[in-house]
Amino acid sequence: MIFASSPAKVNLILKVLRRREDGYHDIASLMQTVSLADEMAFAPRRSGIELACPGSDLPTGEGNLVVRAARALFAEAGFTGGVAITLRKRIPTAAGLGGGSSNAATTLVTLNDLFGLGFGRDRLIRIGARIGADVPFFLCGSAAWAFGIGEILEPAVIPAGMWLVLVNPGFEVSTKSVYQGLNLPLTKESIQYSIPTFSGVRELAAALTNDLERVTVARFPLLDELKGFLRRHGALGSLMSGSGPTVFGLFDSESDAIRAEGALTASYPYAAFRARTI
Repeated sequence: MIFASSPAKVNLILKVLRRREDGYHDIASLMQTVSLADEMAFAPRRSGIELACPGSDLPTGEGNLVVRAARALFAEAGFTGGVAITLRKRIPTAAGLGGGSSNAATTLVTLNDLFGLGFGRDRLIRIGARIGADVPFFLCGSAAWAFGIGEILEPAVIPAGMWLVLVNPGFEVSTKSVYQGLNLPLTKESIQYSIPTFSGVRELAAALTNDLERVTVARFPLLDELKGFLRRHGALGSLMSGSGPTVFGLFDSESDAIRAEGALTASYPYAAFRARTI
């Protein structure tokens, strides 16, 4: 049996550049993995793909990206064996943290190694792109700029040693409905985006932006309240991750993050997590 950690991500910048003719949206997003992670275990079996998600009501069949990733990898390799997978969730679901995509990417990497399939990273990224837009990011590294619908990746250099306090209010948000709520006009021409650079954590914190907040925060004003709370308790900046509803505060020291986390849990009944960038 092999054990693997499957990390969450946050969007430090998310710009929606245009709505495409195929109905998707082109984005420019700076994504970063964090230490909040699910735990996964993989064990070979003679045939079939078996998934267990103890303590969770997640689907364990084709509705789960883990199963789809394993099936796609085995089909690509012509592999006839099987695997039993256990997924223990710590990352909130449908929360803007990419948990499902991370699980799929972890599955691709781990099964490729476990069964000696010999695929390189580029091949795994091509497989992952068919499963979900964020899967290639989790195969790419700890920090990257994502363009297109998320499948075009460029390594990013951002300040090290950042701490975050994440708070999830416990309801789910549909990514599709949030993008639809932007009501952007159809644009055929691509829009260029100049990648910014950051000299330190404070400069990055000042640049935090997410175009999807316009929709999600308007629907759920509580998120703006939580962002303000984090800033009042020492966050250098705060933002909603992805399509939400998780929001986070950015800190340059663990001690500041600990104090903010304590204040948050004392004031709100929501799940809070302290994490570092990885």
